[in-house]
Amino acid sequence: MSKPNAGLRNGLILLTLVSVVADSMLLPFYPQFFSQEFNYHSPQHAGYYIAACCFTVMVAFPVWARIAKKVNELHLWVYTQIISGILGVSCFYVESLLWFWILSQAMLIFKASYLLIYPFVMRLEENDKHLGVASLFSVLMHFGAIGGAILGGVFLEYNNPRSVYILMAATDALQVVICSFLIHRRKMPFFQHADMPTTDESSCTADASQQVSETHESGRRFLFSLGIISALFYFSAFLIRPFFSTYWQSVSESDNAVNAALIYSIPAWIALLGLWFNHHRRQGEVNHYRIILTSLCFAAIGVGLQSIEQVAPIILGRCLFAWGLFQITVRLEVVMFEFAHKDNYGVDFSKIYIFQNIGVLAASSSVGSLISWRALQMPFWVSLAGFLMTIVIFYILFFSKITSFVFVNKEAEST
Repeated sequence: MSKPNAGLRNGLILLTLVSVVADSMLLPFYPQFFSQEFNYHSPQHAGYYIAACCFTVMVAFPVWARIAKKVNELHLWVYTQIISGILGVSCFYVESLLWFWILSQAMLIFKASYLLIYPFVMRLEENDKHLGVASLFSVLMHFGAIGGAILGGVFLEYNNPRSVYILMAATDALQVVICSFLIHRRKMPFFQHADMPTTDESSCTADASQQVSETHESGRRFLFSLGIISALFYFSAFLIRPFFSTYWQSVSESDNAVNAALIYSIPAWIALLGLWFNHHRRQGEVNHYRIILTSLCFAAIGVGLQSIEQVAPIILGRCLFAWGLFQITVRLEVVMFEFAHKDNYGVDFSKIYIFQNIGVLAASSSVGSLISWRALQMPFWVSLAGFLMTIVIFYILFFSKITSFVFVNKEAEST
């Protein structure tokens, strides 16, 4: 990537980190927030609210992706974040629970536009750099969420919980400043494609017609297959999240929240290791489909070990699960971007994002029933079944791509 584009990429990465931290501050604390601010103590209500937030973003994102095909993303983000900041301040002052729902969901509609940062950065990079970028964004998501949760906990402990929304509005203002600076420095046009930054415009032009033709011929089938795998994977992975800390405290016979948080955060530290590993791996020798299949097996074994009610298997299983989780998340997105044409990155990513959120919503809406039906181990058993199903379906759908690397190697050895 050229040095000017490197500066733009770094600015976009900063935007991502700021937005992830800001949007994660209340996520672990909504039950306490609704209890303190609205005197509403139903735990089911917090679950419904989180599911509604997920649904709102899932529906809004494809709309912004379509708009971004005409309007430059940086200009778009200036206006969406100004509106988001105004709505965030309104959430601070509103007294009615109904109006809080309305205003906060409206705020999320405009915040959803920031999901376009990821495909925007991917568009700046050559295909052989996609794995490194995807790995970096995965790490940012993990540590941004942890940082946001810590910051949110501090605010809830020492300040009015609603003040989090003032801080969110302040981060929106910071993002507007960053976007305005990048627009001015790069002289970005308002409408798309007049002067879009690319890594190698001549090479992109040369094979553009071929890529577009291939995408039109098999794009829908490929994206649907990838979407099915994404939905199954995210359902299986997210199913064990909500009650993991409770499960760990039950097994370890300790109410220490810090220890539970450390075990819960293992995927973030494994993601950091994965970033280093993927950066130093020779990308020319990689078959992403085979690695996805192997990583699905690691994740399945990890989930199975975590269902054993003993400390050592849970920690080992957590590490194996985290490694599989990181590699699958990153490489599913890499193969999508490798298939898509650069002009369609935002739209194609929004389609996969819908499938991802279908999996998350299904997991979030069913985990409570699983816990009440049997025991804290039940989500792990269902998750294991989900991973096994994903392995079988992935192998069937992508058999030719999984095995193609083997044939290439054999041909190379014979020559």
